[in-house]
Amino acid sequence: MVTREDIILDVRIQPRASKDEIVGFHGNRLKIRITAPPVDGKANQHLIAYLASVFKVPRRDIVLLAGETGREKRIKVISPSVMPVWLQSFMTAEN
Repeated sequence: MVTREDIILDVRIQPRASKDEIVGFHGNRLKIRITAPPVDGKANQHLIAYLASVFKVPRRDIVLLAGETGREKRIKVISPSVMPVWLQSFMTAEN
């Protein structure tokens, strides 16, 4: 298991999409489409489960820091086991 530093992601969510997917970066925010509706916290829970599968961490290691009721959110990923290629590319481009 590879342990890395925590990652903070600023994301923009599109609920009720046809499939779960990371679309790419839109400005400073990562655009993510999810199938869950934005009702009763279902979208947030679905987003957390989706990101947990992307970063190969337990759901408890995905923390919603801000944006509980909006489409723009700030999320912390604690010690991700996997660093997706799209994120590596973005981090390399930033430096």
